[in-house]
Amino acid sequence: MEIIYKEVTAPILDGGAPVLLDDATMKERRDKVLEKMRQNNLDQLVIYDDVEHAYNFMYLTGFFTRFEEALLILNKDGSAAMMLGNENLNKCDKSRLPAKPVHVSLFSLPNQPNRTDRTFRQLLEDAGIMSGRRIGLVGWKLFTGNMENNDRMFDLPAYIVQAIREIAGDDSLLVNATSLMIGANGARTTNNANEIAHYEYGASLASDCILEAMDTLDVGVSELALGDRLVRNGQHTSIVTIAASGPRFVKANMFPTANTVKVGDTVSLTVGYAGGASSRAGYAVHDAGGLPEEQKDYLERLAMPYFGAYVTWLENIRIGIRGGELFQLIDQVLPRSRYHWSLCPGHLTAEEEWLCSPVYEDSNEVLRSGMIFQIDIIPAIPGYGGVSAESTIVLADEKLKACLREQYPEMYERMRRRRAYLCNELNIRLSEDVLPMCSTVGYMRPYLLDKGRALAVASPK
Repeated sequence: MEIIYKEVTAPILDGGAPVLLDDATMKERRDKVLEKMRQNNLDQLVIYDDVEHAYNFMYLTGFFTRFEEALLILNKDGSAAMMLGNENLNKCDKSRLPAKPVHVSLFSLPNQPNRTDRTFRQLLEDAGIMSGRRIGLVGWKLFTGNMENNDRMFDLPAYIVQAIREIAGDDSLLVNATSLMIGANGARTTNNANEIAHYEYGASLASDCILEAMDTLDVGVSELALGDRLVRNGQHTSIVTIAASGPRFVKANMFPTANTVKVGDTVSLTVGYAGGASSRAGYAVHDAGGLPEEQKDYLERLAMPYFGAYVTWLENIRIGIRGGELFQLIDQVLPRSRYHWSLCPGHLTAEEEWLCSPVYEDSNEVLRSGMIFQIDIIPAIPGYGGVSAESTIVLADEKLKACLREQYPEMYERMRRRRAYLCNELNIRLSEDVLPMCSTVGYMRPYLLDKGRALAVASPK
């Protein structure tokens, strides 16, 4: 494969509007989780929620509690209770999963009114926690290390775990059940047509924001102005928004400042919404002449090899491939020993930017239809700026494609248009299983002031 830098027509903006999850999808989600409970011999799930760790809870309820903590107790018969603080108690009757409300003022912000009639343990019992039941605790973190007993590690606050443990009476009845949601074959790892349409809005919004930020970027433009292109429509971002030109984390600051773009700056742009993130990293130059002497080979040394690995990923990912096989393939074309990437080359995404990943060393997990992936390969060579064209795709078999085509014809046409762009403009030969979730998949300008050229695969001779 020969990677070239050439004149490229930029992709078009996606546009689009939010697509709500329908009642059939919410029932399907509940049924998937209940089946996982049955398979794992669990009587109850206790699912934790706070603003940073909300999405296993939200998967079933449709909402998260912003600044308060919450618990969802789901019983194996499908009945549920929801433990909510002062400012979210009124959300219970809005939940997509019918649930009994239990008011837990302990979950509220400091110095708000507190209940004095029931202890926290009694409130847990009111919600249905009782001794003798096998209870799965669901936080957010899928423990995957091999140095600990992952089933016995809990990432819920200690006061909650301790109170449940006291009620259960037998510590062996408590297990970490986060894997039911996001582990191998977890309920949340695949998506139906409605879910894909729901997430396509966020993935394409992030992509549009990145494209407009790249078009805005110029010498003298402030990080604040770039950041203003990245956050829009009042949508909740899934990761910290980055608009940085030059040194990052000055005085530990993570957010855009009044600093302006200067020729030769390294540039990082990132934004994410539910459904996917988009990220770009490169240099604020028109060509290699604007780079420091020791970095003038940036294109050949780092950007082109990265893009070659990116293309390899797109052309080889497919339904049925094992995650370990894809990992090894990327390690062959972009060796870790030389390019120093250390994370998974690709991971699943949903409301949160990183859900989990079946793509890791020696992984036997099989990639399946309905998986939404972030293309997330992060090489790092000392002395050079970064490189990134992170974006989002979904794997779809013929059955799922038929559903998408029938239920969301406009979105499916956008996906077909994006495939054609990758094939005809960038010469990337996608697997038939790959549907791009946004228009900027594969579009990479390493020299960010040169807005007419991008990396591509050379046409076959």
